[in-house]
Amino acid sequence: MNKVDDNPSRAERAHATRELILTAAERLFAEHGVLAVSNRQVSEAAGQGNNTAVGYHFGTKADLVRAIARKHLAQIEEIRQRLVAAVEDPGDVRSWLSCLVRPVTEHLANATSPTWFARFGAQVMTDPTLRSIIVEETQSSPSLVRILAGMNACLPDLPDEVRAERHDMARQLLVHMIAERERALADHTPTPRASWHDAATGLVDALVGLWLAPVTSEKDSRT
Repeated sequence: MNKVDDNPSRAERAHATRELILTAAERLFAEHGVLAVSNRQVSEAAGQGNNTAVGYHFGTKADLVRAIARKHLAQIEEIRQRLVAAVEDPGDVRSWLSCLVRPVTEHLANATSPTWFARFGAQVMTDPTLRSIIVEETQSSPSLVRILAGMNACLPDLPDEVRAERHDMARQLLVHMIAERERALADHTPTPRASWHDAATGLVDALVGLWLAPVTSEKDSRT
């Protein structure tokens, strides 16, 4: 009888090490900020005796940030595609905003608690040197392109400058409200909503109000 080799292969060991580094880096970046955390600290938190492990497996810190983002965004994209495919009324703003919000909250609800991705995302999006990584990764999402097209079709009369402004507002709410709930859950402090599903409902309600708010003209603002 052939003896079964229980020793993991080199590729398997490398994969396991990469996952340990990704998890440790995501947590540290979420809690302390990306620039405040060194590769040495990430290696130590991942249980790696070799302080060059991060550079060996990922390269630069920007490469590590991109790897963390891609790991989660790939799973979020799957959920988003499912929700976009289920849209029944393409003329309903709420339907598209649900497709924007719920993939993130569903992803976090399905993950093992505590989670760090929302806070990680908020840290990266407020870092001028790293923000472009998240922007680039999300812009390549086919389902997100469809959502934005659907939103634009629902609001054809919205002036371009107002549309751009509300995109910025919506992004701030999406990034930071979800991060705030994640932080509260990690700290075991009260949250306004009992579940991620309910939190998504509240956020969608707010975003619907934002996008459908009246537009005050320059003339009206002077009266």
